[in-house]
Amino acid sequence: MRIEHLSLQNFRNYARLEVTLPPGPILLHGANAQGKTSLLEAIYYLATSRSPYTGSDRQLINWHAERDILPFARIAAEISGARETLNRVEVIISLDSVGNDGDRFRKQVKINGVPRRVMDLIGQINVVMFLPQDLALVEGAPAERRRYMNITLCQTDNEYCRALATFDKVLVQRNALLKRISDREASPGELGYWNDQITESGATLVAGRQQLLRQLEVKARRIHDELSGGDEDLELKYLPGFSPTAETNGQMSFDVLGLDLHRQLGAQEIAAQFQSRLEEIQGEEIARGMTLIGPQRDELRLMVNGHDLGLYGSRGQARTGVMSLKLAELEWMHDAIGEWPVLLLDEVVAELDARRRAYLLDRVSEASQVLLTTTEPDIFTPGFLNNTTRWQVSQGQIISATDPIG
Repeated sequence: MRIEHLSLQNFRNYARLEVTLPPGPILLHGANAQGKTSLLEAIYYLATSRSPYTGSDRQLINWHAERDILPFARIAAEISGARETLNRVEVIISLDSVGNDGDRFRKQVKINGVPRRVMDLIGQINVVMFLPQDLALVEGAPAERRRYMNITLCQTDNEYCRALATFDKVLVQRNALLKRISDREASPGELGYWNDQITESGATLVAGRQQLLRQLEVKARRIHDELSGGDEDLELKYLPGFSPTAETNGQMSFDVLGLDLHRQLGAQEIAAQFQSRLEEIQGEEIARGMTLIGPQRDELRLMVNGHDLGLYGSRGQARTGVMSLKLAELEWMHDAIGEWPVLLLDEVVAELDARRRAYLLDRVSEASQVLLTTTEPDIFTPGFLNNTTRWQVSQGQIISATDPIG
């Protein structure tokens, strides 16, 4: 998968940009705050409908455009895939006046010129992004790790993405109903419909996350073993907010260390157990006015030699664990979609020592398209630079380009 052409208008630093992307690695270099990261952010936004850096679409609009009567930002790309088809995706973020309620920004999505839903955008471009902030996958809140699983799965599994959208809406409605029941403003009998909705969608999320982590762990363990010289064993510990059990030689739950690689529970099995458990704790949920179990409480922990990296790992171990997970994600997505996704690395290489840097650059060369940012191009080896297109970025413009030698 490759982005052939990228078009930006009023996006972050860029008032206007039209650029054709060559094959192979592209190194974006220049001083800070010039627009290197914004290029990667635009591609990630087209792939996922969200920014990895901000939750507010307003911040994506070039500040000069804010003075326009109808401020907007536009991101568009032409993408070629393994089937040699060329697709065009476009997102326009614009100010939408909503009367007395004030103004809000909305997204308009077009795929090959046809207006579509935002959800239809996801999966048109597949990306893996690696940031220094990804240390949150080890050190951050559980919501960061749930977000990671959701974004990864939504790019490759439409059913999962639909279930996630349904679950998020149902959870809000069910919590509101539980609060009304607690306040004696509604009847417990009204829970039946919402229980069916939340268990069906929630079971799809648990089954999808279980399978993702089970497959990622195999790849991540191998990569981490190579990075650590065989001294460390990486495991992914999935702790669902609801723990169904599987019959093997006995009752086994997900909360054992790591993942049981020999089983996979289906969504229907999980939903039936989820429904039963909700009935058991209904009184407690009503008393507390909220949903107490489910994938909204899922957790993922990275373990090295049986120890939790977030609690006991060093900074270097955390970086190695995240790097192993991200490279495993790259391989996993290749297997899932049948081609290499676009790989985005934002100021990651400078964070690594020479050995891990060499390992990363050797592995990413497998991808069909890689974009890297740096303020220090000299940290890259001559061999890598000779086979890399280099773009110097300054004040929202690509001011010079150097073609690869090799």
